[in-house]
This record gives sequence, structure tokens and C-alpha cells, in this order.
Amino acid sequence: MYFQFANVIVFLLVGMAFVGVVLFIGRLFRPSSYDSVKSTTYECGEEPVGSAWINYNSRFFLIALIFLIFEVEVVFIFPVAVVFRNWIAQKLGMVALVEILVFVLILFVGLIYAWAKGDLDWIKPTPSEARGAKDV
Repeated sequence: MYFQFANVIVFLLVGMAFVGVVLFIGRLFRPSSYDSVKSTTYECGEEPVGSAWINYNSRFFLIALIFLIFEVEVVFIFPVAVVFRNWIAQKLGMVALVEILVFVLILFVGLIYAWAKGDLDWIKPTPSEARGAKDV
């Protein structure tokens, strides 16, 4: 029974050996002289300002997630677009078109929901501005 897993075990061992050999060769050939200038962060030729440990606003992550959702949409639609002509020849074109349109409609409803909720606003109003309260 253990012989059935021999391919997996050999693959793991060869993979670990490869990583070890590459790390060893890198250690042999890389320079070992370090100074404070070499250990600073490189920012396109500019001097780094401040600490790298800063808090980002959560809106950056929310907009990035919404962007990724629509990127995944393109990844799923592209293969259908490539073989759509073949599906038309096989009389499956209308079924595939309806399925893709339903998929896009679901994502469009999600976009409208995020938009209506205000998640796409870069500068969100404070709770007092959202209720229409006036500053005194």
C-alpha cells in the first residue's frame, strides 16, 4: 500500500533537495558585505521617509477586493469567448450565452449593491453627514 505513494514521496524529496541545492549555491555566490546603505528600503531612487509600518485605510482593501472580483469575471469569461464559435456550430451557443449573461448579471447586481452601500466612495461621509445633520 505504501508503494502507491512512492511517486509523491519521491517528488517531495526531489523538490526539497532542489530547494536546498539552490539555497546553497546562492549562499556560495552572493556577496556577504553589508552596510547601512544596502539594508535601507529602495523606493525608486528616493530617500525613504518615515516608517514602513503604517496603517492603511480599510477602503483600499475593499476596493482591491471588488477589483479582484471583476478580474475573476474576466478569467471565467475569456475561455467561453475562445470556444463560443465552436459551441454555435454544435447548437450550444444560445445556452452558453444565457449562462454567461446570468453570470454577468449576478456580478452586476453585486456591483450595484456595493455602489448603493457606498463602498465605492473614496471619501465616505461621516455618520452625521449621512443623516443630514448640520454643523453648529
